[in-house]
Amino acid sequence: FFFFLGMEKLVVCPYKRPNALYRLICFPWSGGGTSQLAQWGKLFSSSTEVYSVMLPGRESRRKEPYVKDMATIVNEFTSVLLKELQEKPFAFFGHSFGSYISFAVALHLKEKYGLEPFHLFVSGAHAPHSEEFIAIKTIPMSDLKDEDVLKHIEILGGTPSELLQNEDMKKHLVLSFKEDLRVLQTLSFEKAERNIPFSCDITCFNGSEDKPYGVEAWHDLTSGDISFYELPGGHFYLLEPSNEIFLTKHITKCIENAGL
Repeated sequence: FFFFLGMEKLVVCPYKRPNALYRLICFPWSGGGTSQLAQWGKLFSSSTEVYSVMLPGRESRRKEPYVKDMATIVNEFTSVLLKELQEKPFAFFGHSFGSYISFAVALHLKEKYGLEPFHLFVSGAHAPHSEEFIAIKTIPMSDLKDEDVLKHIEILGGTPSELLQNEDMKKHLVLSFKEDLRVLQTLSFEKAERNIPFSCDITCFNGSEDKPYGVEAWHDLTSGDISFYELPGGHFYLLEPSNEIFLTKHITKCIENAGL
């Protein structure tokens, strides 16, 4: 039934470029919509088409029930976009929750179809086999109080304060956050001793005032090159126009230097 959903429902692409050589597929953060990353399309040259993934429970899919596990997201994404991914080279960018989804999707594509992004850009995220990530997986969902979640959302920033004044919006944000955490807890990835899942390059971005992410652990996941960049700001450093320019220019450079 996923095929009837069609691509328009799953990805947003306001700047369509049918003749682009590459695709950059962006995975938004928890509770975050597609609008911000979809707008990146206008910051890239005509060689790159930018997609932003839309998950159930938000924006035009708001009436759909939230997904209960990572496998469902991965399967929906793959069944709808496999043809596009086989057509031309693609890279993934994910921020926070989106980084984990992009990792899970990339892993599935590699294991099942031998397909892999030529570059994985991750932002504000732990490696999925790191101790820090395992700690996230063990948070007891039943103990999570709404006011604690709200406080956490406020500390992270990135949500306009007028939204936090709106009761309905507050409820929706808290619910999205909890549901996304539930999904994260179903991401199971055991790093086997000799098994390096990827061969693509990986770039990790972080905000300088955000909590530290054990970025070193990302080294274990690819035989390709790995690089780290810290940009000024907190968890949502990427919403600052100057950082957005740095990110899109840097990603462009990586895409153009991939020599595909």
